[in-house]
Amino acid sequence: MYPAIFATALTGFAFAHAAGPIVPGTTGKLGDAAIVTTNPPGITYTATLPNSTTSGIRGFVAGTSNANGTGVVFNINLSGFPDASLGPFLYHVHDQPVPSNGNCTATLAHQDPYIRGEMPPCDPTQPQTCQTGDLAGKHGNITTNPFQTTFLDLYLSTVKGPASFFGNRSIVIHSSNTTRLTCANFTLTSGNSSGGGNGTSSRGNGTVAGSSPAPFTGGAAVLFVSVGAILAGLVACML
Repeated sequence: MYPAIFATALTGFAFAHAAGPIVPGTTGKLGDAAIVTTNPPGITYTATLPNSTTSGIRGFVAGTSNANGTGVVFNINLSGFPDASLGPFLYHVHDQPVPSNGNCTATLAHQDPYIRGEMPPCDPTQPQTCQTGDLAGKHGNITTNPFQTTFLDLYLSTVKGPASFFGNRSIVIHSSNTTRLTCANFTLTSGNSSGGGNGTSSRGNGTVAGSSPAPFTGGAAVLFVSVGAILAGLVACML
């Protein structure tokens, strides 16, 4: 009896972590992300993946200020992905940098200054409602090997100060079940991020400023609720 109950609990746990359907209009607790219009031209931050013994993925993710100051043009060139059955692969800007020991878990959650959380999944037709760091959600997953793409993201900043600044953060590559495969820090490779423009990201109902990590209320909250519900079910079945 107990093995059957335990198997049911595990099934429920897995279901709780399924991606789930997109819910149009879901946005952050602080509203939609602002379009950044004050990025000085010529600033590039690049995250180059390490020559790791635990992952064969290599390449870089580079973000350059758009010439007109609005948003960031990303140039992505990656290869060496593991078996395609582990995909499609995901990639995000994470809130914290990679520490010197290379531990990708220490990068914490996605960059999310508007406190949206990971669930429900990002709606790519409404990118302003997504986490600012959810590049895969807004612009598409990694579905080829090698993978090359270029796109404009309107909601990230190359200027130090606002919470939309990504240059002091990291890129993390995931398998489809969100396992972290490899990661790297963004570093300034061109320009001066402290010059030109005030770096503020304004929106109709206020301004989000400061590069301090915002509280994460997405996947972690789902995890605690799911585990609690499963444990409660186990106890109820065993009584």
